[in-house]
Amino acid sequence: MTGPTGASGARREQSSAPASAHERGAKARRGSVDPVRALMHRHRELCARAVDPLEIAAGLEAHGVTDRTAARFRHRDVFSLAEELYARVPRDGDTGDDARPGETGPTRPRGVRAALGLLWLLPGALAAASVAGAYRTGAVAVGAAGAVLTAGALWSCLRRGPLGTAGRGGRTGRCASRSAGLPGALRTGWLLAYAACGDWLLTGLTGRTSPYDPAAACEAAVVLGLAVAPAAWLARWFAVRARRRLAASSGLDEFAAGVRPLCAATALAFLLTLPPLVLTARLTVPGATPDPVAEAGAGALAALLFAARLLTVHGFRAAAALGTAVACAAEAAGPAAAGAARLPGCAALGEPVRRLAAAHGTAAVPAVACGTAALALLVYACAALSRASAHTAPTTPPTPIIPLLPIPTRSTAMSDETTAPHATPGEARR
Repeated sequence: MTGPTGASGARREQSSAPASAHERGAKARRGSVDPVRALMHRHRELCARAVDPLEIAAGLEAHGVTDRTAARFRHRDVFSLAEELYARVPRDGDTGDDARPGETGPTRPRGVRAALGLLWLLPGALAAASVAGAYRTGAVAVGAAGAVLTAGALWSCLRRGPLGTAGRGGRTGRCASRSAGLPGALRTGWLLAYAACGDWLLTGLTGRTSPYDPAAACEAAVVLGLAVAPAAWLARWFAVRARRRLAASSGLDEFAAGVRPLCAATALAFLLTLPPLVLTARLTVPGATPDPVAEAGAGALAALLFAARLLTVHGFRAAAALGTAVACAAEAAGPAAAGAARLPGCAALGEPVRRLAAAHGTAAVPAVACGTAALALLVYACAALSRASAHTAPTTPPTPIIPLLPIPTRSTAMSDETTAPHATPGEARR
């Protein structure tokens, strides 16, 4: 005979039968011990503003949460942990099924994207036209006007699009960008100034006098202008495919293994575009004597600026600043050593520079400095850009998490439920 207790138990079994596996797992975790609750309260702002679980996963990784940490929260990896956090934290205007992993916002029309692609060609076209016009007419004003127009076109390309940092990182990111703008402009200005007249200055300091020849500087300017288009196209190609890889990956290790070849392919493709750009720049300067070392220096400078910009766009401003600063210091060391060698008893200081200039010309100094720094930044980018957090735009800078949050015991879980600032009375009772 079935008593009242048995009937009520059967009714409870019937009512709980339709529950989904996710709900049963969540109820089991929220029973006596809920290890996810403390993490949810700690990162509530991140979870509330996320548009999909992928953004939460990237934010957790930036805060130091790894797959091993996720295992201590009873999840196989960070992506699974992010899915539960995304499901449990309510968001303003959340409709439940609207946001799905891997979805992106509306894309631009094809005509708009084509116009943006043509915009990236504008700096190179203006630079080439300015140099050709200045040489043909012999008027310095033509070259100066062309330089101003080229700088304006370059500024518009670096402000928006795949090479732009505007709108990335929210208000905090914009403030950081403005505060870092002056040192970055000074470093870039030094690199460009040395490309314009550094070799001529170093030639005079080493004891050889020669009139200033603007051919090498004009050639370098055209190379840098023409390099904007492939840099923008490759940066966009890498960003789109890295985001797709992030949506299709089931773990951080799988994502990193898939993105590293993409980053290496991006760097290699840009390096392969440099020889045609150098040849095009040589043709725009009539009567210029080909100098392979100077042309290699212009290509190395373009590679350095591309690697630094790619790292800056994805949030690694410090690494980009360090790489360009090292290149500036190396370029400055050449004229400084050559100048110091003129002092009594200091001739040995300029001996390395003299030997390098005698063997390969003074253009070897910027070629070695920029080439070494560019190679180091590209190698670093292959490792840094394989992190999921490099492909999102957090509105607040990541702060370190406690190394490994322990799974709370029954007493700590009760304490967290009663003291959590965002816990509702219903949550505390559960």
